[in-house]
Parts: sequence; structure tokens; C-alpha cells
Amino acid sequence: MTASARLRREIDGAATTLADAGVGSPRADAEELAAYAAGTTRGRLAMLGEVDDDFCRRYDALIAARARRIPLQHIVGSAALGPVTVSVGPGVFIPRPETEGLLEWASAQPLPPQPVIVDLCTGSAALALALSKFWPDARVIAVDDSDEALAYAHKNVAGSSVELVRADVTDGALLPELDGQVDLLVANPPYVPDGVTLEPEVAQHDPPHALFGGPDGMVVINAIVELAARWLKPGGLCAVEHDDTTSDVTVEVFTAHGFVDVAANYDLTERPRFVTGSREKVGCNV
Repeated sequence: MTASARLRREIDGAATTLADAGVGSPRADAEELAAYAAGTTRGRLAMLGEVDDDFCRRYDALIAARARRIPLQHIVGSAALGPVTVSVGPGVFIPRPETEGLLEWASAQPLPPQPVIVDLCTGSAALALALSKFWPDARVIAVDDSDEALAYAHKNVAGSSVELVRADVTDGALLPELDGQVDLLVANPPYVPDGVTLEPEVAQHDPPHALFGGPDGMVVINAIVELAARWLKPGGLCAVEHDDTTSDVTVEVFTAHGFVDVAANYDLTERPRFVTGSREKVGCNV
């Protein structure tokens, strides 16, 4: 058997194992873990060449861990969001592709020079760090109340200009010095309604504090929109991710707090994923 044939066979077998274990993307995960075991990237697997018994032993152990529904990101120790890759592990929420839509929307907004950007419930700080790449001259403030999450965030923002603040975003009196000073506020908060059944990767490995947002999933979202109404400049922009069952009520919350141009936005799977709006500009006549 040639080396390339052996690698293909290993990946084929791994994909079958992961599919049998209920993993949602078995082929992709099998290839990602093969690349990780080989110290390369998924796109370069075809150029890998020889694989030996040592590789196969490492690969088998990685596949066994993934088959136990340990998240891929915990196994490799990192997760990507837009232009950044951040360290993740037990105790911090894993950034997911669903948030790419919010990041894409935010990065396309016409912000003023040296804007002030706030990321609430920052977790690993992936979203804050990604936004700092799009606006290198921005003041980016990332807020979370989890010491475990902030340990990862501090590691991830090292060497960047992102400021980390340990605080509870449901504190209505939070950071009064930001009143009327923020150009863009984003958040991927805990929004899953209590009691919802989740995939093992989420239920067993993401911290519940980062997942559940009260009986209707709206407790933290309500607080965030209230903060945004206070912090944003006239014309300032806000985007908040939500459960796919609470898009309409999130739109209502934005509208009730005086936001204009309120819109429901969809993720790559065409599910309602985040709501956007802006603070009404004062003294503008049409």
C-alpha cells in the first residue's frame, strides 16, 4: 500500500467512526484531525506524502476523543473566527461559524475614525480581536464576568490593543463613562432558553453560564439592549446574536428601546441569528 493510499484509508475509516458516533461533520473533522496529527493544514493533506505507524497511533487517539463528542476545537486547542484564531478549551465558549455573519455585518459598517467598539459577553475575545483587525485604530473594549473565560481572553489578546473588563453585563449601572461614547456594540450572549436539549459537544463542554439566558433566553439580551441604548452615540450601531426562536422578540426589544433601522439577520443556514439596529440621530430632519 502506498503512503497516500494509507492516508486515504485512515481518513475514510475515521470518517465512518465519527459518523457512527453521531458527529455532525464526520468527513471534515476526520480531515482536520489528520492535518493536526501531521502538523499541517487540511488544504495540504494531499501533499503530505508518507504516513507511518506513529502517525496512525496519534490519529487513532484523536479520532477516539472526537468520537466521545469532545469538541474538535478542544482537541486541537483553537478555534477560528474571521481573520483570527484563538485559544479555547474547557471553561470558555467556543466561537462558531454562525457568528461569522454578525462579524461580516459589523466589519462592513462605515464607522468614524478611531471608533469605540464594545464586545459584550466576549468569552475567548474572538469577536473583539477580529474587529480590532478591521479597525486597527479603534478602541475595542471586551467585557465578560467569567474568570475562566477571561483567562483565555487575556492569552488571546496579548499584544493587541483590545481592553478586557471583568464585569456583569446585566448590571444596569455598568461603565457610565461609556454613556454616549460607543460607535459599535456587538454581543454573542447566553441566549438558549433554559431546558433546551443541546448537542453533547455543547451541553457537556461549553460552560452553561455562556449558554442559557433564562426561561425565554432573553434575560441577558434585554440587559444588553438597555446598555446599548445608553452607551451608543446618536447613529451608533448594535448587533446582538440570539436563539433562532427569539428573533421577533429581539426585534421588539430593540424597537422598544428607541432603535431605528432594526433588522433581523440570518446565518449561513438561513436561520434567524442576530438583530441589528442604530440609535436615532438627534436633530435630523428628512
